[in-house]
Amino acid sequence: NPPPPSPKPTPRRCHHHCRRRRARPLEAQPPGDTTVVSAAMICAISGEVPEDPVLSTNSGLLFERRLIQRYIEDHGKCPVTKEELAMDDLVTVKTNKIPKPRPLQAASVPGLLGMFQNEWDALMLSNFALEQQLHTARQELSHALYQHDAACRVIARLKKERDESRTLLAQAERQIPISAAGPAPVAAVTNGKRALEDEVGPDGKKIRPGINPVIIDELTECNSVLSAQRKKRQVPPSLAPIDALERYTQISSHPLHKTNKPGILSIDIHHSKDIIATGGIDTNAVLFDRPSGQVLCTLTDHSKKVHCQTQTH
Repeated sequence: NPPPPSPKPTPRRCHHHCRRRRARPLEAQPPGDTTVVSAAMICAISGEVPEDPVLSTNSGLLFERRLIQRYIEDHGKCPVTKEELAMDDLVTVKTNKIPKPRPLQAASVPGLLGMFQNEWDALMLSNFALEQQLHTARQELSHALYQHDAACRVIARLKKERDESRTLLAQAERQIPISAAGPAPVAAVTNGKRALEDEVGPDGKKIRPGINPVIIDELTECNSVLSAQRKKRQVPPSLAPIDALERYTQISSHPLHKTNKPGILSIDIHHSKDIIATGGIDTNAVLFDRPSGQVLCTLTDHSKKVHCQTQTH
């Protein structure tokens, strides 16, 4: 039998030559050309395979569309050659849609567990950072509220001290006699006219002018007229005569006002209901029911003495 034919030697390919062929730059495609180009291309900006590649007709460089579009909107130049570049100078490169390979660590159960563990760690770190920020915000808020409360307390205390000082000053001004105030540097003004300076007598004392004789005559004449009118006035028959007043006796006593400041300055009687209203020096007004002999109510918080009051009938 003849010997079997020897297999033909397989021709060896030159990898260096293939690399050189792959490394040749791509030529610009015309806008209407639909030639499919290999996806083994790198973006000049990101250094990764572009998903939507475009080619610059000026420099022949390849870019990712979204990256070069944003760069042109901001600068209007090529990011590599720094030449003027517009969106009209870019040509779309048609490529095969190759799905991205799944990472090796996601191809097995241990790899998935590792990925989940990394995500969990990142989530825990983010949660811890948020808790720290929340704690800091709470401390700042608490400090701000404390400062606000302290400021409100200080303001209230200052207002109280101011009111007390004003009250003491008013009391002191009422208690200090006018003569102790000393000589005024400027003469007093009364009714728009400057008063005359006091004259000094031979004994060194100031001579104070008295009432004008003309004014004395006017006061005397007015007194005479009023006295004549009072004498002509008739006494109402409803008033009790003097002998009847002498026969009056005390039936009961009701202390309506404070004993440390005794004295009633005003009184009003409601005849139909027999209720007596009194105002005293102690700055209180009291409603008294005479038939029952009880105090109905005491009206306090008056700032001064009660000189007048009226009941609504």
